[in-house]
Amino acid sequence: MNGGKLDDLDHRIVEALGRDGRSSNRQIAAELGVTEGTIRTRIKRLQAEGLIQFTVVTSFRMAGSPNLVMMGIQADPARVPELAKELSAIPAIGCVMVLLGRYSLMAMGLFTSLERVHELVSTSIKPLAGVREVEVSTAIHSLKYDARMARIVRVEPEAAPIEE
Repeated sequence: MNGGKLDDLDHRIVEALGRDGRSSNRQIAAELGVTEGTIRTRIKRLQAEGLIQFTVVTSFRMAGSPNLVMMGIQADPARVPELAKELSAIPAIGCVMVLLGRYSLMAMGLFTSLERVHELVSTSIKPLAGVREVEVSTAIHSLKYDARMARIVRVEPEAAPIEE
């Protein structure tokens, strides 16, 4: 229960909050068989350590941004860490990931028009040093979108933590 590591109770609390972020500490305590004070203390610590945060998730289709766009970026390997930082600084991009595989980086954003996507790629991404190619894909139909993907999930014991 310290140093940024989650024990079993922490995971169970996060899972309960993932199902219903509006659950009271008392409800979670009853579900998990611990005291309300334990839940309150754990949640405060998880927040203070930056391991959890509370936010409202809107449906991107209802929020006036109908185009979920993914940009696969092939880049010079030596430039990937710096490119990730540069892409993260672009306000229109909401998610940047370093990948293994076909692309070095994946950037994602919500856009009201494909013209805006073209403008962003042409003027803000392709000119970045080290960018070799950008392939844009847009979602045309969402079969499943689970906003809980962002919650902390259990890491297999043999898996090493990701360094940032």
